[in-house]
Amino acid sequence: MATLTRPRTAPAHASPKGKIRSRDGLWAAFFLAPQVIGLIVFLVVPLGFALVLAFMKWDGLGNQSWVGFDNFAAQLGDPEFGRAVWNTVKIALITVPIGLTLAVLIAVGLNSIKGGNFYRVLYFMPVVTSSVAVALIWQVILANDENGVLNTSLKNWFGITAPDWLGSPQWVVVSIAVVTIWSSLGLNVVIFMAGLQTIPPQVFEAARIDGASPVQIFRRVTLPLLSPTIFFSTIVAVISSLQAFDLIYVLVDPKDNEGAQTIVFRVFELGFQKFEFGMSSAASILLLLLTLIVTLVQFAAQKRFVHYDS
Repeated sequence: MATLTRPRTAPAHASPKGKIRSRDGLWAAFFLAPQVIGLIVFLVVPLGFALVLAFMKWDGLGNQSWVGFDNFAAQLGDPEFGRAVWNTVKIALITVPIGLTLAVLIAVGLNSIKGGNFYRVLYFMPVVTSSVAVALIWQVILANDENGVLNTSLKNWFGITAPDWLGSPQWVVVSIAVVTIWSSLGLNVVIFMAGLQTIPPQVFEAARIDGASPVQIFRRVTLPLLSPTIFFSTIVAVISSLQAFDLIYVLVDPKDNEGAQTIVFRVFELGFQKFEFGMSSAASILLLLLTLIVTLVQFAAQKRFVHYDS
């Protein structure tokens, strides 16, 4: 007569899933801890301190006094801050569309030729070069004297008297935009080339079979499928343009040229030259709000031109 036997179950202490998950969680926390600690120490804490300091008057040494929204009102009513905002916006309006357009065209060209990786490295070299070194090199190129490479060449070869690129308030914005586009072009090219690699070749082949011209393929196929990458690069480029400082500060002294005074320079000048840390913090918070508003507008507008379905 057959007897029913109950299958043996593993003992409770034999590698329970709860212990494995707990151990994995500990390892995850161990590897994430340096990044989280750095984020808190170098971003969250300074941001909170700046937010509190924006409502105070403090020179860095004396007593702090609460002034409420006076610092924000003073900055919004200050013509120098308004000029800094306008200069920053002008730089962004020049560098972002021109820089991204050139990057897309170059990426499409490099993606269709052999040896594209070699040219990718060449375009990316300015990105890994120190911004101070880049600014010093362009100082020599744009100088308005006998040592200026560009002005000397234009005068000797074509008889053209070029403007003072770094001294004129009107031309310094153009000069800053050119240098910024040149130094950041390689990063955008590499990003767009990576985006192009995700587009199936069969899509382009089908368009060619249907009789589409190269221009039609670029407009109707490449740009729509590359739109998520373009959207990402636009966000990064706009934020970088609004935060421009180091390259401009070395390229031309903003104190001597009002056309080069940006919002970040205004924050630096108030905090570390005039020691008005409350005003400086208020200006930095206004820059944060401006960046947030522009980014939200871009996210709201993405539904019109970004296509995530291939």
